[in-house]
Parts: sequence; C-alpha cells; structure tokens
Amino acid sequence: MEVIIGKTAGFCYGVKRAVDGAKKELKKNKTLCGLGEIVHNQEVVKELENLGMQFVDNIEDAKGKTIIRAHGIPKQIYETAKEKQVELIDYTCPKVLKIHQIAEGYANKGYYIFLLGNKKHPEIIGTLSYCGQNKFVIEKEEDIIKALEALEKSKIKKLLVISQTTYSLEKFYIIEEIIHNEISRDIELVIKNTICQATEMRQKETQNMAQKVEAMIVIGGKNSSNTKKLYEIAKQYCKTVILIENETELDIKKIQLTNKIGIMAGASTPKESIEKVIKKLKTKLISF
Repeated sequence: MEVIIGKTAGFCYGVKRAVDGAKKELKKNKTLCGLGEIVHNQEVVKELENLGMQFVDNIEDAKGKTIIRAHGIPKQIYETAKEKQVELIDYTCPKVLKIHQIAEGYANKGYYIFLLGNKKHPEIIGTLSYCGQNKFVIEKEEDIIKALEALEKSKIKKLLVISQTTYSLEKFYIIEEIIHNEISRDIELVIKNTICQATEMRQKETQNMAQKVEAMIVIGGKNSSNTKKLYEIAKQYCKTVILIENETELDIKKIQLTNKIGIMAGASTPKESIEKVIKKLKTKLISF
C-alpha cells in the first residue's frame, strides 16, 4: 500500500503564530484567557486548557491578559476591552488584518461590500464590523441574486467583492464570473481575491492528490471551515473520503483494501494529530 502525505498539511502560519504565542504567554502568566477557541481544533484547545488557559465566549467574562485568536474579532470588542481594562494580546492572522484594512478603506470610500464566506464563522463576523452599513454575505452561488438586489436597492454605484481567507477557491471564481455577467454596467466593480495563499495551495494539492489515489483521509476539527473545504474538494475527485479529527476516529476497515491513500489536514490541525494517524496506519496496515 502506498500513502501520499500532503506537503501543505497542518498548521498554516497564522495558526502556528497564535498557538505558539499562547504557549509562550502561558509560561509567563498562568492566568490567561482566550476569547473564543484559539483555532478550530479540540486537540489544540484541550492542550492549552491543560496548560492553564481559560477560554471565554464573551469579552465581558475575560479577566487579565486575553488572547485574540487567529480568526480576529469585531472592532468594537477592542473598545470594550479598553473600558474593562482587559489587556488584549492580538494574534489575529496578519492576512485577516489585511482584509479588515481593505474592507474599512473601501467602506469609507462609499463602496457596497460583498463578503464571501460563512456568515456564522468568527472571521466573517469580525470582518463584517469593518464593512460599514452597506454589506452582504454571500455563502454560495444562490445568494448572488439577493446580493445584487440589495446593491441595486441601495442605489450605490461602487462594489467591492472580498472573501474569507479560507473560502473555496473554486466557488470564488464561479461567483466572480456570475457577478461579472449579472452586474449592471454602470457599477464600478472591484474584486479582490483575499483567500490566503496557504489555503489556495492546500486546496489545489488536495484536488491533485484526490485524483491520484483510491482513498483520502482528511484530518481536522469538526468546526474547521478550511478542513470542510478540503473534504468537499476531495469528495469531488475521489470515491472514498474519510473526515476525522484524530486517529481514534479512523475506521481501518474502510480503507484496508485500498492500494493508494492520500492524507491531507486542515490549517488548524497540529502535526501531532497527523503523526498519530500515520502511526495507526503503519501499525494496522502497512510499512512506509
């Protein structure tokens, strides 16, 4: 049996920066809060909790030093933290901060903003706070007509299109084409692909790998947006695709007759989780 392990699998720069930063702070300060899960991976969250980190969902519940996770936060939370005298340690991914700057800059210039992504995702919730009053979240192609209707109703003649850093690259291009085809010719249109490079590379590698193997194992948190995207991509090109958070969820029976397996992991999946899956495969099935 042959196993191919994705070169881009595991922590991206933004996630590694946030997790490493939190561990560094915990060595200096045992009473550290995290505003929301630092990344969408329970293995990482549990490890940090064991080191003494306390996760809270609301800034009102934060005490002392508080980590801002890689996804970022709505800008009003900065003011609330200041009022409560909560010291924020900002580990928002630099790519996300760049999107905040873009959104706020164009909103100040009077642009309507279409934001592509999951409206319930913390990154989108944070970014929306920089988009001004005139904005619309597009999750899928079916949302475009409603978005264009909202734009027309606003009477605004300038439109910016941006996206969540972990949005599907394929969907971005599809939506971009539809908007070009459907938008009124008198609208000044600016489209910026704000999907981060690490996400693009991971999605492309997943697509290529899925076409070359008989089965795919995608490792990542159940609530990880970018991991779900990898799973969806793999399913398009490979018949057998398994989505797991860790090695305990891997059902060997589903792949024991497979000759070629691909392994990919989301941007918030720690190296240790990938290594444990590989170890289980070695023990149960094969020698690499």
